[in-house]
Amino acid sequence: MNREVRVRFAPSPTGGLHIGGVRTALYNYLFAKKNNGKFLLRVEDTDQTRFVPGAEEYIKDALDWLGITPDESPWVGGSVGPYRQSERKEMYMQYAMDLVEKGHAYYAFDTSEELDAMRERLTAARVVSPQYNSITRTQMKNSLTLPEDEVKERLASGEPYVIRIKIPRKEEVRLNDMIRGWVMVHSSTLDDKVLMKSDGMPTYHLANIVDDHLMGITHVIRGEEWLPSAPLHVLLYRYLGWEDTMPQFAHLPLLLKPDGNGKLSKRDADKHGFPIFPMDWKDPKTEEVAVGFKEQGYLPEAMINFLAFLGWNPGDHREMFTKEELVEAFTVERIGKSGTKFDINKAKWYNEQYLRAKSDSELAAYLKEDLKNEGITLSSEKAERIAGLMKERATFPADLWKEGKFMLIAPTEFDEKVAEKRWNNDAVNVLSTYKGKINALDGDLDPVQAKNLLEESAAENELKLGKVMQAVRLAVTGVGAGPDLMEVFAIIGKEELSKRIDFALDTLKVNA
Repeated sequence: MNREVRVRFAPSPTGGLHIGGVRTALYNYLFAKKNNGKFLLRVEDTDQTRFVPGAEEYIKDALDWLGITPDESPWVGGSVGPYRQSERKEMYMQYAMDLVEKGHAYYAFDTSEELDAMRERLTAARVVSPQYNSITRTQMKNSLTLPEDEVKERLASGEPYVIRIKIPRKEEVRLNDMIRGWVMVHSSTLDDKVLMKSDGMPTYHLANIVDDHLMGITHVIRGEEWLPSAPLHVLLYRYLGWEDTMPQFAHLPLLLKPDGNGKLSKRDADKHGFPIFPMDWKDPKTEEVAVGFKEQGYLPEAMINFLAFLGWNPGDHREMFTKEELVEAFTVERIGKSGTKFDINKAKWYNEQYLRAKSDSELAAYLKEDLKNEGITLSSEKAERIAGLMKERATFPADLWKEGKFMLIAPTEFDEKVAEKRWNNDAVNVLSTYKGKINALDGDLDPVQAKNLLEESAAENELKLGKVMQAVRLAVTGVGAGPDLMEVFAIIGKEELSKRIDFALDTLKVNA
């Protein structure tokens, strides 16, 4: 192919953007960048009955957050706009009429009651999939069965009609999918889809083909759910005379439920307690808010890496890729055919890796934002020390505060199980000795001093430090486990450390 590579993501503004749609957008983006091409975004809003206010803005904001930036879109423009199908309404009818004139489409005047009656007849005759097709159209009210004069009269009178494609009765439709290889479908299994609705708006099928052609789309990378429509699209390209420039198709594998049993849905995500949308989505009708990955603390770079591996692999053992590295490594040939389980634990793992790779100053900015919400002020130096100490224990930025707040807020209660098991006279004696030593210390307490003094305190009480270490941690933090305790002591400082030891000695009772 000598043409410039041009791909598109074509969402409908009918609600929040499903994470499967985000993956489709990402694969299109990576393919375009890998081939020095263009990534377009087209809003497919021909079905105005399903339009949801705010959905288009949500799509834009979600992709912006992830850095999946279109080269051409309704928001940045481009040379083949408009990029909203509703703004292209006037151009579709001419192509539908062209199909009618060539004998590849026809007018259908059937009412909804007549269509229902047709389906009921077929169902009664035990037809498995009742549809308007090459057989049933001969019994319906359309320009193939009505006299020409009557058709003209109906059209002139303004009687409602739709335009349907005329699917051949016996023909094998072939499609060479970039992922699945040759796909062959017999036309007898296809129905005469509506191309133009009675309100003058095109259906997805016609608008999609016309727009892809006029926008110079060279590759269509989309979800597996569109594979059954692909033969129809192949026929439309042929009938419109565009077969030579028809894009190559690649139908992506489904995102499956965590157990692998069926397609991932919002209900499944809610059931398992993880998001299905990239960002919070508020339904304008119900005002119900569906939580997003962003608001749960997932980093955009972690999400990009995670989504890329939901169906694709680089062919080696590498798992960590920047977006630029993904562009370099990405090929459609390494996308699998089978569905991929949505493993939220893997998403969390990616988030941990990217969080831990950040500098302490970057992490401190997250921590200080949470502290601001709590009304706590803290120096950048101390925030960096806390963030650096906690990052190996954090999955999300908010964990830096949630798991590290004990360094800023003294415990008022203690883990009862640890206290019952570890709090004894030995612990009381060592901590009493230790408090005296840190109170006598000149200057600030550093981790090395903190440990040396604690070891001396244990030795003076003829004990090994390990025997009382968990009790010491309990006294200062309220719990029996956590990050490096000597680093904690240095961060909270000797005055605060002394106060906490006093409180523990006064509060915790030694079991008889």
